Amino acid sequence: MIAPLPPQPKILVLFAHPYPHASRVNVAMRRAIADLPHVRVHDLYDLYPEFDIDVEHEQAALLEHDVIVLQHPLYWYSCPALLKEWIDSVLRYGWAYGPGGGSLQGKELVQVVSASSAADGYGPEGFDGHDLPALLLPFTRTAQLCGMTYRAPLFFDDANTRSSDEVMAHAAAYRNWLRDYARPNIAASSDGGV
Repeated sequence: MIAPLPPQPKILVLFAHPYPHASRVNVAMRRAIADLPHVRVHDLYDLYPEFDIDVEHEQAALLEHDVIVLQHPLYWYSCPALLKEWIDSVLRYGWAYGPGGGSLQGKELVQVVSASSAADGYGPEGFDGHDLPALLLPFTRTAQLCGMTYRAPLFFDDANTRSSDEVMAHAAAYRNWLRDYARPNIAASSDGGV
């Protein structure tokens, strides 16, 4: 007898791009996932243009979902300012971590990152001097501190010079990855190279 598939996890995509229409890849990726029934796209710059984050609303959204996706461009070896403000405001001591702060225990965190630099620019011999996991270490540690499982990031490099076909292929791979998240073959596609 074939075992039933596990239930589809509820996924919250925190989309954080201050200039989304200037980003071919992020616009294409967002469009590609818009109709997935188990995925909620939460555009932080649309919701909070003045950076006045509704902490209770955001915490409630986190509690409703199993997987939290941080979709953002790599800005100065980190994330855009509003996503950092969101992390600082929403993941509060006593709620997300610390005594009495186990609200996110057991949830998963994954980053979907785009960058203008080519992949060979990352690493000890590259222009940036560090590989992507080193640059994303603060997010890894944040997940661990909150009792979350940090999954390998999905990374799209050299975004400014990629062809339209490459952008569309990446957007389709992102859609498929989220559609099939937690299904039997997901481990084969979560190596960070979609």
